[in-house]
This record gives sequence, structure tokens and C-alpha cells, in this order.
Amino acid sequence: MDRRGFLSTSCCGVGSLALSALMHEEAVAANNPLAPREQHFSAPAKSVIFLFMAGGPSQVETFDPKPLLNKLSGQPRPKEFGEAKYQRIEKDAKLLGVKRKFRRHGESGVEVSDLFPHTAKCIDDIAVIRSCHGDKVVHSAAQYELFSGRLAPGFPSMGSWVIYGLGSESQSLPSYVVLPDPDGALEAGQPMYGQGFLPATFQPTMLRPGNRPVRNLDLPSGVTLPERRATLDLIRKINRATADPADDELNARIAAYELAFRMQTEAPEAFDLSRETAETLELYGVGREPTDDYGRRCLLARRLVERGVRFSVVVSGGGPGNLQWDAHSDIEENHIRMASETDQPVAALLTDLKRRGLLDSTLVLWGGEFGRSPEAQGSKGRDHHNVGFSMWMAGGGVKGGQAIGATDAIGLRATEDPYHFRDVHTTLLHQLGLDQDELSYPHQGRRERLTLIHGEVIEKAVS
Repeated sequence: MDRRGFLSTSCCGVGSLALSALMHEEAVAANNPLAPREQHFSAPAKSVIFLFMAGGPSQVETFDPKPLLNKLSGQPRPKEFGEAKYQRIEKDAKLLGVKRKFRRHGESGVEVSDLFPHTAKCIDDIAVIRSCHGDKVVHSAAQYELFSGRLAPGFPSMGSWVIYGLGSESQSLPSYVVLPDPDGALEAGQPMYGQGFLPATFQPTMLRPGNRPVRNLDLPSGVTLPERRATLDLIRKINRATADPADDELNARIAAYELAFRMQTEAPEAFDLSRETAETLELYGVGREPTDDYGRRCLLARRLVERGVRFSVVVSGGGPGNLQWDAHSDIEENHIRMASETDQPVAALLTDLKRRGLLDSTLVLWGGEFGRSPEAQGSKGRDHHNVGFSMWMAGGGVKGGQAIGATDAIGLRATEDPYHFRDVHTTLLHQLGLDQDELSYPHQGRRERLTLIHGEVIEKAVS
């Protein structure tokens, strides 16, 4: 064979290999329930990062200044403010003043607590919602409601609803990930993040705390990629030969095998923070305490968004009581510690997304399952409080530099433009181009929705 013939034959062979690979990818996509879907209407956001402050951060220590609370500190709550249900507040409890200092920041002049000096620098990109409320004052039920809009487990989380509606932009990474706190599980457990009655394909991928969030990303010693591909093809062939098309769990397992292979080929780079510059690591507080852990997870969330991951939850707080934002015994000690772990990483995430051109397409949500009581629990703590608290949004078409709604003069109850969790969910869906009525799923004879169709878009928060 002469040189011309050899090159011609070789090129045809390479072309055949490329065609085979493309046809395989198209076949996978055709059978992939997570393939990207069109928005119901044009909207700016493509992905969500939920910064979950588990345990319930206090509204009056963070984003909702209440000078009158300081003036009335040590006195019983005046009757004109009404009543609220608590878990551990005594009937003769006195109001507890706030030791934190609030200052105006940015061009907008929104007031932010000195707990968050870094976040305060980003306030012009943030819309603080000071008038949030929910239905329950216990952790588990409130966490279920925060994630799924319902008070009991078994219903899909907002992350699962989002990927059910939009699919995934990445074929080599999970579409919905949870980055848990290393201190342990929360009261509602893994079901609050789960897919509920949606097909198992829409379940979250729970990453591991620490420096290796995903185990076994490397191929086993002595195994090549073609050998691993052949193994998976055989497994899929056997599964397809015996599978019931309606077997949701088996179909999800088959899809998981395929995703695992793709992660072994492409995901190691996504999880390798050593590829970041020293300046970026410093920005997030990686490599020093107390910001290293939460900084790593926020940075990883940004890297995942860059690679098409649709929904990420970065949890602050885990394990029992005081390891969360659950300041029953000492609000100062708890919130200073928790804020010192999260403030710089959160601000770094907003800054990094913005400078990379990702903030416009990434909706960032910050908050917990409720707030804290104006009254003291004991002498220095605050109890759970669900009838008035703060959350915030940034990016994804949100109009930053404003405080929306209000609680009363002591931070007890949402009084001006009150917004339920359902309204937060509806706004999140709206910014992703998902209509709350159209995003439904048949379950036990009815069309179920995340928002029960009762939610309203928080119009003041969006462009």
C-alpha cells in the first residue's frame, strides 16, 4: 500500500470511530430523561445554588435591624404585637436585645449586620426579603416545607422539580447535587432533598464532605476505558433484556451506571480545586480556618455550575443543635461562629460568579427553615420562629440592592408584603422559565405541583 492509500484508509477509519461515538451519544440522549428541555417562557436563570443555612438564622441579628427591640430588651413583649407559637419559650420570657451593629452598604444603602462584612460588599447584587414566613416551628416539618412546599416527607424537593422541568445541561455530571455539612445529618434527613414521587432519575446526588466529595472517580488499576465501556455495555444489554419499561428504580440504576462512567472520564477535573489560582482560593478562604470547608464547597458549586449542573445545595450546619444556626442557648456565640465560617465564602461565590459572567444566569438563594424569636430563651438564646424572618436572592435576573417587605418593630411577624415559602418557590421557578401550573406530575389521581398553585411571584425582586 502506498502512502496515499494508507492515509485514505486511516482517515476513513477515524471517521467511522467518530461517527460511532456520536451515534452512541445521540442514542443515550434519546433515552435520557435528563436531556435538556425548553423553558416554558424566556427567562434569565439556567441554574440555582441554594445556600442552606440549616437551623434557622436570626432575622434580627442578620438582615432586619430592630432598634425598638433593644429599647424594650428585658421587658415582656407588648400585647399589641400579638402572639406566636414557640417550642421552648417560657410564658414570662422577656425580649432580648441585639448586640450586632447594622450599617448601610453599597450604593443602595441596604442595612446589613456586622456579622457579614464580606456579604455586605455585595449587597447591591442582593435582594433581601425581610417578610418571609412558613407554617411550622419544628425543624423537620419546616425543612420539608422549605424544600418541597409540604410538611411531610415523600414530596419532591425544588431541586428535583427543577431538573424534572429543565433536564440537565451536562451529560458527565449529576444534574442536582447536595454538598452537606461535615458535622452530620439534619432533622429532616435526606428525604427533604429527595425526588419524592417523581421518577428516581430526578433524585439528588449526595456528595461527601471533605477533600474527596466523590469516591472512586479513578479507574481501577489495570482497567482501561474501552474495557470499562465494554463492561457497562454488557450490563446495560442484560438489564434492557430483562427490564420492565415501567420499573422506575431499575431504569434510574441503568442511567446511574452510564453517568458513573462519564464521571470517571470527565468529572475528576471538575472536582480538582488545585486547578484554581491562588487568588481564587484566597478569595474563598480555602486553606485556612474557619472558612476552608464552606469555602471549598462554595467554590465547588461554582465549578459545577460552569459545567452545566442545574441545581446545587450548599449546606451550612449539620449534626445536633448548636452545630447548626440553632442558637437556643447563646445567640452571640452561635451566630458569630456560623457567620465566620460562611460570610467570606458566600461573598466570594457572588463575586466569582459575577466576574465570570455567570451571575446573570445563576440564581443564588440564601436562607434557613425559619428565623429566631424576639424573646430570649433562657438568658442569651433565641427559639425557633416561623412567622417572620429573612431570606435573600441574587443573580438570575434578581434586582439587587433592595430590602423587600418588613416585619413589625420587634421582628416578630411579617407585616408588609408577607411572602410564604410557596412565593419563594414560585419566584425561583419563574426566573428559570418554569410556569408553576404547567410544571406538574400525575400522582394518585391528581396533578401535583411544587407550589400547590398558590404561590405568587415576588415581583419586587425580579427584573
